[in-house]
Amino acid sequence: MKHKLLFSVLIGLLFTSCENQETDGTAHYTGALKTLMSGDLRATASLDSLSRMRNSYALGAIENLKGEVQIFNAEPFNSQVVNSQVVIDNSFKAKASLLVWAQVDAWVELSIPSEVKDISQLEQFIMKHAKAQGLDVEKPFPFLLEGKAMSLNWHVIDWIDGDTIHTHEKHKTSGSNGVLKNQKVEVLGFYSEKHKGVFTHHSTLMHMHFKTDNGDLAGHVDDLELAHSMILKLPKK
Repeated sequence: MKHKLLFSVLIGLLFTSCENQETDGTAHYTGALKTLMSGDLRATASLDSLSRMRNSYALGAIENLKGEVQIFNAEPFNSQVVNSQVVIDNSFKAKASLLVWAQVDAWVELSIPSEVKDISQLEQFIMKHAKAQGLDVEKPFPFLLEGKAMSLNWHVIDWIDGDTIHTHEKHKTSGSNGVLKNQKVEVLGFYSEKHKGVFTHHSTLMHMHFKTDNGDLAGHVDDLELAHSMILKLPKK
């Protein structure tokens, strides 16, 4: 009981302080991937605190790895697997074991050239233009991708209770997964060169989640092949 009370107080103070902070894309996070991989799947944040933030964007994992968190402009599209089907929850009821979020009042739009096709090339493009826009690239920052993706590999985690052996591959295949082809999507990502094992995996500088245009599917992005018509959005300074 004391642990739960302390958790509630700390999380409340954390999000209350963030409500008064910059809305220019300053990124915040609770939990860590390395903690999840060690088997500690407990909640570190309550999403209801985000409901009081305007222009909020967030991604993460639902507590006990029972789904994915996606919040686009203060609107949740959280996804879980129920009876082998992905179900979208548009409420702030869930708790998260890992959560990364930011508030962004305004975005700068950039057309992505046709030669940028994969995640590695996208990382380079984002860093180049983040610097050009005056973002502090020493700190993590959010970005958006909008448009029709050539191909998007996704998963929604549904971890088996009691399984203590965590691998990146098992996280991708424990619930529901698939590939979207030539579909219009919105992708939320966070870029950082200093948070591998915290909220990015060791093989990438980005953590990305998505939702489809009609909002009927959302989850974690495992791989992405871009189409030439996609738009990159960076926080406006």
